Parts: sequence; C-alpha cells; structure tokens
Amino acid sequence: MQEVLKEYGFSGSSCSVIPLGNGLINTTWLVEWQAKKYVLQKINQQVFRSPSAIADNLQLLAKYLKENSPAYLFPAPLQTPNGDNLVKTIDGYFRLFSFVEGSHTIDVVQNAEQAYEAAKQFGKFTRLLSDFEAGRLNITLPDFHNLSLRYLQFEEALVNGNAARIKGSAALISFIKTNRNIVDAFEESRQNLKFRCIHHDTKISNVLFDETGKGLCVIDLDTVMPGYFISDVGDMMRTYLSPVSEEESDFTKIRVRKEIYKAIEDGYLSEMGAELTFPEKNYFHFAGIFMIYMQALRFLTDHINNDNYYGAKYEGHNFVRAGNQITLLQRLMEFNPG
Repeated sequence: MQEVLKEYGFSGSSCSVIPLGNGLINTTWLVEWQAKKYVLQKINQQVFRSPSAIADNLQLLAKYLKENSPAYLFPAPLQTPNGDNLVKTIDGYFRLFSFVEGSHTIDVVQNAEQAYEAAKQFGKFTRLLSDFEAGRLNITLPDFHNLSLRYLQFEEALVNGNAARIKGSAALISFIKTNRNIVDAFEESRQNLKFRCIHHDTKISNVLFDETGKGLCVIDLDTVMPGYFISDVGDMMRTYLSPVSEEESDFTKIRVRKEIYKAIEDGYLSEMGAELTFPEKNYFHFAGIFMIYMQALRFLTDHINNDNYYGAKYEGHNFVRAGNQITLLQRLMEFNPG
C-alpha cells in the first residue's frame, strides 16, 4: 500500500487508510492525507483482464466531458506526478480518485425518490455522451449483455453440465425454454436500437447522492462501453423494482413496486426522453424483461455447471438465485405499467 501511495506523492506512513464500501468486484479504501480524502481502488483482474483499456476509456470520457460539459461532475482517476492514471505493482493495478465531500451511496432502493434520482443520473450520463462516438471505447467485458450468447451457454450446460442438477432444475429449465422468444426479441431489438455510450451496471450503489438526497453523478465506470439503452434501464428494473434482492429465498416477498417502476421511467426519460428514438421508447418495458431473463439464465447455467462462475455460499445458492429472478420476471410480465 505504501508503495502505491508513494507513486502519488503521498507519505504512506502518515496516511490513514481504511476499507470503503462493500463492492463485490474491486477492492476500495478511503485514504486521508494532509486533511484531504481520496478513494484508492485496486482493479480486479479476474474480471477486468485489461486495466489499461479501462484507463484509456476514462481518459477519453474525461476529456470529452471537460470540453463539452465542464460543469458535470465526472470522477476521473487522478494522475501521478509522472502523468500516469494507473499504478502497477506486483499486487496488481491501482488508481486514485478525489473523494467527493458531502456525498454518500445507497445500497438498497427504499423509495421512489431514490429511484428517480438514480435513473436521472444514468440518463444524464448517456445524454451528455450522446454525440460521443461510442465505438471509440474499448470493450472491457466482451459480450457482457449478449443474451444470445448466454442462451447458447445455457444450451451447452444442458449437454455437458451436472446431470443431477439438470434433473432437479426441470421446472426452471422448462420456463427458460418456454420463454425463448425473449432471445428472439433481443436480436430484433438490436436492429432498432442506437449504439450508445452505456454504463452497463446501474445498481443504485453506483450513484453518488448529496446530503439532501439529490443525485450528483454516476461512479464505478469500469463497465462503460458501447451498448444499448435497454442494458441500463433493464438493470435498474432488475435491481430496484423488488423490495428484496436476488438473494431472497422466500419468493412470496418478490413483487414489482409500481411507484418504483414509474420513478425509473420518469427519472430516465427526464434526461433521455428527447434523445431516445420512437422505436427505442417502445423497448422501455422490454428492457426489464430482457435483463431479468438474462440474469435468471446466467444463474441457472452456473448452477448446472457446478457454480464455477458466481460461486456459491451454500448448496443450491445459484438455483435459488435463478428461481428468484424467474419469479421477478413473472411478476414483471404480469405487470401493467399503465
């Protein structure tokens, strides 16, 4: 740690360094030095194989936003005195950010106001980059939201996976197969959606809020890549709509909160309403169906493949997660947004 901080000109022995947040991918610390606060982060190379590709993306976006939207709060990594925005050691790749005073994050959507503010911030991020050529960005996670590929992986798991788990998952497998038309609809959507600069990981903990509860900006930008708006809207629906998370095993608690759905819609369209094309707007509700189906598919595939991707904290963990997401999908398919 001292080696990393020294690269930024800090005296490691006089720094306060404590763990920050509960992110599942990267490791983060709060650093205090000379009465100023910073956020230090180690990039998880098991997930992000090319940290330099992420750094290049953030540099491109920071330059564009500084020139075109200078008032926007964009949390770009700080440079070392040598001009580097990444520090490489034998332990991996690290980067440093300024800490935004008076800001905080939220782990769980508790009310419509929070959902509105978060959706507005993700919409604003994409709107401000609407004239940025998305194809200039590096792909940091290839095929991250490619539903067709995920279905192919599911079919391969049914051939090569754990036979006992396949037998025990018959009802879930049947549901996934019965709703195979969602994959077809996804392929069709790609002909009607504009290629945009998308965040791709829109859980509410990736938004900074101020002391009054208003959204400030979006953070955790490693997944920013070219893509379609349904990825961002769909991920918000998947993670905001239900009062319980994907870990909940009591499926009776899973429901679609109408006020949260409306808040996502109003917040996102307050920024992107004039930017989305008419065909795109017709896919707004589908965004949630697409994303929840894909996550159910991924959890079930991993269960059949003996939990070799997500891992499992207990026997049948990914089976429960898959059932949870299928239940949420059923609730959304029954839901009338009005």
